[in-house]
Amino acid sequence: MMASESLSRPAVLEILQELIRTPSVNPSLSPDEAHGEEAIAKVAQKWLAANGVKSWLEEVVAGRPNTVAEVGRGEGPTLVLCAHLDTVGTKGMTIPPFEPTLEGNRVYGRGSYDMKGSAAAVMVAAAVLEREDFPGRVLVALVADEEYASIGAQDFVKRHKADACVLTEPSAGQLILCHKGFVWAEIITKGHAAHGSRWDLGVSAIAKMGKIIAALEQFDQQELRNRTHPLVGPASQHCSVIRGGSGLSTYAEECTLQIERRTLPGETPERVMEELEEVIRSTGERAELRRLLDRPPLTCDANAKIAISLNKAAKSVTGETPKIAGVSYWMDAALFAAAGIPTVNYGPSGAGAHEAVEWVELDSVATSAQVLVETACTFHRE
Repeated sequence: MMASESLSRPAVLEILQELIRTPSVNPSLSPDEAHGEEAIAKVAQKWLAANGVKSWLEEVVAGRPNTVAEVGRGEGPTLVLCAHLDTVGTKGMTIPPFEPTLEGNRVYGRGSYDMKGSAAAVMVAAAVLEREDFPGRVLVALVADEEYASIGAQDFVKRHKADACVLTEPSAGQLILCHKGFVWAEIITKGHAAHGSRWDLGVSAIAKMGKIIAALEQFDQQELRNRTHPLVGPASQHCSVIRGGSGLSTYAEECTLQIERRTLPGETPERVMEELEEVIRSTGERAELRRLLDRPPLTCDANAKIAISLNKAAKSVTGETPKIAGVSYWMDAALFAAAGIPTVNYGPSGAGAHEAVEWVELDSVATSAQVLVETACTFHRE
């Protein structure tokens, strides 16, 4: 393919369909499907190599690699273009998940929107830059495990240094500068197991947890909803999973509640845990509190070089200045930012992430690829 042909609708469709056709369900989410990323990582690496792009696999854990590529002569700053290769499971889908179909401008299939359309855009952009003998340096990061613990992105930022990153989660052509973080926590209450008839001996851990749940809900509605950020809205938390009790005729000895707290830029996991402790104490009940996992929010200055470069590139390609926005969900972008790499997000349009019917707009994938090429050139020049 010539560079101009690389950005054509048929060329973009071809690699997008090949990616969708290769199952890559995250094994940590759906162990019954458990495809993993190895097969799709090899497909991506083979395609990049066939298009003249230096590329290789970096194993994160056994059988779960990232596909990494490098283009350009290496002059000036390094820009990363990132997409994830894993998907959620296919249970409940009402279309064939791995048989990509084109209807009008929509390409259907699991991962088409989240986010194999973006991966195709990144790959095509890399091929174009390579054929145009790009003087700068671009690294491609097609990473594993974004849908669960982001071990792929974590591994990439440990191995590679860069000056900026464009993550390519679908954004309908908006320039995303901010997203929320999250904290997963677990609360455990203890009771005293006894026969259901022995009200004088039994203490229900579930009843104790009930008071804590009510206090958590009140804190969410009355306190967190009043903490807002102009791009991502209010902070929030919700009770996600609860387990307790061993039988109808037994007082529950233990109850475990798992909660998720969505954090705003500036909020820390440490402060989140302190607030949860305060809420528990306010009920008069005693409970054990554990932090399970946390991920930081993303924020990028609108005047950062990468934000300015992408803004100019998008306007050059589409004729319109992209809307600056934030999103409430979490992305790998925050891990790049936490590693000291200024990061923005820009990607295609579509719908159906994690849903029964999923699709991406083909034209928006091709446009995204064009914007990525122009962003790399603008970032190198300025």
